[in-house]
Amino acid sequence: MDADDARRLALSLPDAVEQDHHGRPSFRVRGRIFATLWTPTDMNVMAGEDLILSAVDRAPECCTRFMWGRRLAAVQVSLPAADPELLEELLHAAWARRAR
Repeated sequence: MDADDARRLALSLPDAVEQDHHGRPSFRVRGRIFATLWTPTDMNVMAGEDLILSAVDRAPECCTRFMWGRRLAAVQVSLPAADPELLEELLHAAWARRAR
């Protein structure tokens, strides 16, 4: 996967939009960020603590914890190593958390 693939997946979710966030692309629903393209090869997905930890356990080859200060903020997905179905699942969960 690459950044274009990840962008397509994020923007395929209902009412998802792309917006700049401090020089990085972010993906939002109802004004709330559910994912960012942190680098051209890494996407941070705000999927909720349980799913973040589960993804890191299930797919350590592509998923790592992303901390914001002392808070677990996202799962960082290495796009070249990621399974598209896993990224889609994570994005959908993050989108659902923010769309409420």
